[in-house]
Amino acid sequence: DIADEPYIHYAASMQALFEKLALQMIDHYLGDILKDTGKLAFAGGCALNVKLNQKIIARDDVKELFVQPASGDAGTAVGAAAYVSHARGVPVEKMEHVYLGPSYSNEDVIAACAKHPSKPDWRKIDSMPKRIAKIMVDGNPVAWFQGRMEFGPRALGGRSIIGCPSATGVADRINHQIKFRERWRPFCPSMLDTVAPLMIKVDHPAPFMTFTFEVSEEWKTRVPEVVHEDGTSRAQVLKREYNPRYYDMMKELEVLTGNGVSLNTSLNRRGEAMICSPTDALNMFFGSDLEYLIMEDILVVKDGVDPYDTVG
Repeated sequence: DIADEPYIHYAASMQALFEKLALQMIDHYLGDILKDTGKLAFAGGCALNVKLNQKIIARDDVKELFVQPASGDAGTAVGAAAYVSHARGVPVEKMEHVYLGPSYSNEDVIAACAKHPSKPDWRKIDSMPKRIAKIMVDGNPVAWFQGRMEFGPRALGGRSIIGCPSATGVADRINHQIKFRERWRPFCPSMLDTVAPLMIKVDHPAPFMTFTFEVSEEWKTRVPEVVHEDGTSRAQVLKREYNPRYYDMMKELEVLTGNGVSLNTSLNRRGEAMICSPTDALNMFFGSDLEYLIMEDILVVKDGVDPYDTVG
């Protein structure tokens, strides 16, 4: 396994050298500009290195770091569009969210269920955020499909697998049911914007999971399933206006557990692309051991799982 000795030491050495060189280049090329503005925009594949980004934010001369959420090759499309827009005199607005892909109605979801060969057992449920939060607090991972699909490589509450980060063993359940990834690779938290100043002690914008932050000691024990062994988390800090259903679900988690935080990983099987459509989601769901799939207001469960016993 590539994650074993001695490769972990090679990786750590390369990371340390990468950080050192990148910070030196910022000093050399941008030091004077940063003193004047305090703002830095960073893109390209290296901009998705969240540990480097944490060190950039920690610089005294950096007040705000913006990392375009699809900073790899896919993001060149944004650059090309921004160039043409600017050239034609149309100002480019700041990217506030990534919910730019397709969305599907309850009717679309029901139609996909009707056509699917697995003959899904589905129910339309009321008070969806509250019911899903209850399923999560009971220790169950949930496949979460809401609104428009995310642009870029990070699942941010449009096409996610979610879990309650204070439920012991939920990360192991997700690994067992679908992800099959090394346990040392942590899952990440999404959190309410009201929680961020308490959990990660910063007011720096973090909507795209492009930065890691030190987690406060109290929250390391409150939400252990989303804290890396080095004491950091790659966090998404969510404002309600951009994804109200995901926000409201985390508010319900806060009511039930005291913590307005959700474990969040991408809605896909290992080695496959992120889910886009309801049919994609059903194919993935029935090709995994996940037991709960919520698509808009439609809850799909596996045989033998009673949605009413669980959600009350």
